[in-house]
Amino acid sequence: MSRDAVSADGSSAAAQSNEDDSILQELAHHVLATAKRGGADASEMAISRGQGFTTTVRLGAVETVEHNRDKHLVVTVFFGNRTGSASTSDFTTAAIEDTVRAACSIAKYTAEDECAGLADPERLATEILDLDLDHPWQIDVTQAIEIAKECEDAARQFDPRIKNSEGSTVSTQRGTEVYANTHGFMGTTCATRHSISCSVIGEAKESMQRDYWYSAGRDYRDLESAERVGQTAARRTIGRLGATKIKTIQCPVLYEAPVASSLLAHFISAVRGSALYRKASFLLDQLGNPIFSDGVYISEQPHLLKAVGSASYDAEGVATKTRNIVQAGVLASYVLDTYSARKLAMETTGNAGGVRNLHIKPGSYDFNGLIKKMDTGLLVTELIGSGVNTVTGDYSRGAVGYWIENGEIKHPVEEVTVAGNLKDMFKHIVEVGSDVDTRGNIRCGSILLERATVAGD
Repeated sequence: MSRDAVSADGSSAAAQSNEDDSILQELAHHVLATAKRGGADASEMAISRGQGFTTTVRLGAVETVEHNRDKHLVVTVFFGNRTGSASTSDFTTAAIEDTVRAACSIAKYTAEDECAGLADPERLATEILDLDLDHPWQIDVTQAIEIAKECEDAARQFDPRIKNSEGSTVSTQRGTEVYANTHGFMGTTCATRHSISCSVIGEAKESMQRDYWYSAGRDYRDLESAERVGQTAARRTIGRLGATKIKTIQCPVLYEAPVASSLLAHFISAVRGSALYRKASFLLDQLGNPIFSDGVYISEQPHLLKAVGSASYDAEGVATKTRNIVQAGVLASYVLDTYSARKLAMETTGNAGGVRNLHIKPGSYDFNGLIKKMDTGLLVTELIGSGVNTVTGDYSRGAVGYWIENGEIKHPVEEVTVAGNLKDMFKHIVEVGSDVDTRGNIRCGSILLERATVAGD
């Protein structure tokens, strides 16, 4: 089944989309007007509506078909420096007015906070860029089932050691979000998200292993083929058969790109404004100091076309921009929304709702080149558990992967733990690979650490 199946009436779909956008925008105007009538000095609201379906096939049979139609509205009002918020999934006039009244009532009982309030008007986005985020995949359930079957069949036929399957899934989603506030800002974003995934189980002698693979993106035409997704899942599963423990050792550790992004996620958690003003970060008061090795450059690139994290404005309407967060290993900027910026006596960085397309500059080595450069050490392909303390930086996570000797994979490894402190781990980054994983909001190649503790037997 081709992934290029499209609607026979694209113009009608586009017209319906524009009509739906107008309805949400009218609701936004109504919410803000209702808040003003309720006595609020200022207010903001976000409204979203989405729909799609997900189907899973297991062992050639349809296991689930789930259709979803979601909608949500949240309103925040300000009475001076007092704040109240309320939300609803009922878009009837009576329900919306009840929600606004609830927010106003809450505000009257909250304490004053001089940092509360809308983002400063001069920081709001004045241009809404077309970031090419909306690519509806007009397939029906029957077509999606055929794609999922093709994916799973490719995995099960890849090797006779593939004995079982956890299933193959095809998902397509489309949503619209509107944000508006009483500074006169209103922004509308329509975006899609599609994926194909597969997970299978392999057996050989006394060993049983599972692994998976997936492809995801805004545009269904950019997805890997169903056959390739299935074969990659099977190849990764077969590679893990016969995994053993290793003895506890300090050695180089190479994080494969899909798991390397977790290191950057821990970093962002530590430089987020809410952690900083609460003094709950191991990177407190480190602005302008070297945090990483001097070859590391980390930036935010919110205007990439089709990317998962792309946006013209943040969750407060503040304009986003490309900026450097780490330059030559030095922490150049925090990650702040309006409230945390005011708490820290700083300026918002346009990060209400998080970072958007975090990017670590890749080096010249591809994945195989990194393995050869490491020579001997642990290749991590999956992490287990969440043993990370962002207050102290202590790090301890279960890991699965491969033991490398003389630049070659020697055998698969399981039941080990990678441990250390993130302060040290960041400074021991030797290389970032050119094998950038662009499927998520953190765009990252494989990361090679000079050393870390690997706890085994």
